[in-house]
Amino acid sequence: MKENAKIIAVAGKGGVGKTSVSATIVKLLTEKYPDKKILAIDADPAVGLSTALGINVQTTIDDIRKEIVSTVEDGDTKAAIELLGDARYKIFDALVETDGFAFIAVGRPESAGCYCKINSYLKEVISLLSEEFDYVVIDGEAGIEQINRRVMEKVTHLLLVSDASKKGTHVIETIKSVADELVMYEKIGAILNRLPSEDVIPYIDTGDIPVLAYILSDPNLAVYDIEGKNIMQLPDDSNIVKGVAEALRKMEII
Repeated sequence: MKENAKIIAVAGKGGVGKTSVSATIVKLLTEKYPDKKILAIDADPAVGLSTALGINVQTTIDDIRKEIVSTVEDGDTKAAIELLGDARYKIFDALVETDGFAFIAVGRPESAGCYCKINSYLKEVISLLSEEFDYVVIDGEAGIEQINRRVMEKVTHLLLVSDASKKGTHVIETIKSVADELVMYEKIGAILNRLPSEDVIPYIDTGDIPVLAYILSDPNLAVYDIEGKNIMQLPDDSNIVKGVAEALRKMEII
């Protein structure tokens, strides 16, 4: 990891707008730091971050893993070792570079089986890739599985997203309790997203997780989704842009 690099992992229950928050973070970072190297990693199997950022994904890290796995299954160990050696270059090839940031998708989750060494090797390659960047934004899969598997073992900022529901806040409290044991993070905080009105705020309990921003439902996002526009084009006065900016300022990221 680059010295002073910031790795921001976004986690939470499914359906709370985690991917929209991740994409908004990328938008704000590219605008604030045009001279910095920024990497967006889509670690959610649904690969929604690419759509939110207007990226066309050709190859995922899992596509590369599957190629190695199928070579092992064919019994060609020598070719598999050569593929592992090439994996770093292949991953750089899978990187999509835009004007303001680079993007890569992890793809489908790891399947059960005897490929642990290959999977951990590829995690190491992702770690090596992260060393090239000043800011890394990881859109994690829903729930706590990646925290449990230590995919997000070293992050500087853990940003937990919930809606107003008890289930949503329970999930982020669970993620924090697991992360406290398994993840080395410097700062943690919550974004309460998609709130129907400010009236619900007094009823939301996030335990000991500090709330960085309360974001009301954003009509701009719904319209953009229908029109097929990406979040990078959202106006600065959108609820989500203002809310995420507030959260990043409190975390001293921008």
